[in-house]
Amino acid sequence: MARNESLVALNGTQISYIGHDCMNIPDFLGDTYGQFARRLDLSFNLLRSLAGLKMFTVLEELVVDNNLLGNDLLLPRLPKLHTLTVNKNQLTDIEALLEHLADVTPSLVYLSLLGNEACPNQLVSPDKDEDDYQRYRYFVLHKLPQLKFLDTRKVTQKEMMEAQTRGAFMKVVRPKSEAPPNETGSESHPLPYTPLPRGSRDAKNHKGVFAKCRSIYYGKHSEGNRFIRNNQL
Repeated sequence: MARNESLVALNGTQISYIGHDCMNIPDFLGDTYGQFARRLDLSFNLLRSLAGLKMFTVLEELVVDNNLLGNDLLLPRLPKLHTLTVNKNQLTDIEALLEHLADVTPSLVYLSLLGNEACPNQLVSPDKDEDDYQRYRYFVLHKLPQLKFLDTRKVTQKEMMEAQTRGAFMKVVRPKSEAPPNETGSESHPLPYTPLPRGSRDAKNHKGVFAKCRSIYYGKHSEGNRFIRNNQL
């Protein structure tokens, strides 16, 4: 495949390089268009790094949807970037990314993270609800208070006030995986009390148990002296 196939350049300022399965941004893009490209669309590739953006010094809009970008995502300093969409990638924890964006993209006002595990949207995560998504928005806006749009919704004044007040406590924490069973195959937490011998406590290994009783009832209400030793007959 020729390297310029599916490459669209409008006046050299709007660059689309979509669906090439590239894992890194090709050097020729930066060499050819980096100094004057305002918009860059790299969707539907296999990108794991955006290090090649260092040549795009005047970039204002960046679209990297449907790639393989993860929690270690780093961008060069892009002082003019105001729009960033990272939809449908592999982000599971965005705290470090948000802090990084606050440092390297000071002009950012539009951010979209839909389709990532870190964005609890009901369309992608059926087990999440609107409250989960709203908490996510508060946390993002706490980290990036200059945002005007987040995902598909405009940031409201009420949201911003709530983010300033409670956003720091809205981080979505993923539950730790359950502890593995111990060597005997039983769960790690203690079993409830039972008078049965140890060998019969496991529900998966249920067995009947026969044993001698050490106590004898000598009371008046013996109901026919059911508990009598052989030597007492």
